[in-house]
Amino acid sequence: MKLTAAIGLAAALISAPFASVAFAADLPDLGGKEVSVVTENAYPPLQFMQDGVAIGWEYDAMAEIAKRLNMTVGYENISWDAMIPAVSEGQFDIGMTGITIRDDRKEKVDFSDAYMRSEMVMLVRGDEARFSDAAGFAANDDLLMAAQPGTTPFYVGVYEVLDGNEANPRIKMFETFGAGVQALRNGDVDLVLTDGTAGNGYVAASAGGLKIVGDKLGTEDFGFIFPKGSEFVAPINAAIAAMQADGTIEALNKKWFLDFKVGG
Repeated sequence: MKLTAAIGLAAALISAPFASVAFAADLPDLGGKEVSVVTENAYPPLQFMQDGVAIGWEYDAMAEIAKRLNMTVGYENISWDAMIPAVSEGQFDIGMTGITIRDDRKEKVDFSDAYMRSEMVMLVRGDEARFSDAAGFAANDDLLMAAQPGTTPFYVGVYEVLDGNEANPRIKMFETFGAGVQALRNGDVDLVLTDGTAGNGYVAASAGGLKIVGDKLGTEDFGFIFPKGSEFVAPINAAIAAMQADGTIEALNKKWFLDFKVGG
């Protein structure tokens, strides 16, 4: 989350200032329209709770989008497994929680353009010496992996690390990503697959308790989700493009992936 390897962006991270205008003349003006945004608050540094306050990259990005488009945002919390169905059914206008843009999900919801690209990595304990890559993990039947059901790390673990069996008992399910990481630190599992944004951040905050091993297992693009046919997709895409063009996205990356320390 805070190292340069945390995200697979081609451009170097810079400290460009955030845009200061309320909304740009060439962006849609939504006239203060109220928009409901749902998140999990369990995926640092994108969105999480710290000292009782919900913070993160996505909160800052959504606040900037709202300012530029002149819309009013209200936040709700929901579990990961309920998020896509709830947005698909129109219970919320937007969902955000580091959601990978995938074709199967596009059948249920619309996605924004990608606001971030990240690489999948293998997160292990700092003293792990039994394996150093995906093949080594797969070859030892005693080793266990943590995953959230229905997530990209789950499917990568099933089909790229293990044997393609989604019911493989070596995959232990957890309701949140953070719970899986805690199980790793406790020695209950031996591997967590995650994108680099989360993985590098946990390593940086672990004081040597965690590390990343092996080659990267691919890339994933993150986007916001909307009910099919949502009127908000085009305006938010325009705001994302403007934020990429003027350096705001890179400033957010620096703040949350280079400067910020989870837990303090």
